[in-house]
Amino acid sequence: MPDVPWSTPTPPAPDAEVYVMASRFETRTLAGAFRFFLKSPGIILQIRKAPGAHGAALRARPFGRTFLTLSAWQDRDALHRFARSEPHRSSSRAAAAFMRESVFTFWTAPASALPVTWAEAEQRLAEEAARS
Repeated sequence: MPDVPWSTPTPPAPDAEVYVMASRFETRTLAGAFRFFLKSPGIILQIRKAPGAHGAALRARPFGRTFLTLSAWQDRDALHRFARSEPHRSSSRAAAAFMRESVFTFWTAPASALPVTWAEAEQRLAEEAARS
């Protein structure tokens, strides 16, 4: 699967502040990576329909067993509602069994900063991993 580029389900107001999340997942095995990979399209479709979703992207490296996600939300509650809804909820619980490492980072940004770059997301993830 090639990277899924940034898409904007619902554009934020130009003067809004958005809640951004970046994540990095590494699976223990190649089989785990392909299980994660196969669930990705359903989650991407879910984000595109989620209330409060202002953007999302995926960087998939299944042969490297690594996946990066990047998303922007109206607020923290919108992200949490998405995370607790299906299919994300059951997919993330099932993925825990084959994950080697997961890193998450969150921050707020002006809507004018969207789309967030992969360089910024990777820098923030590296800083978060170093703190953990």
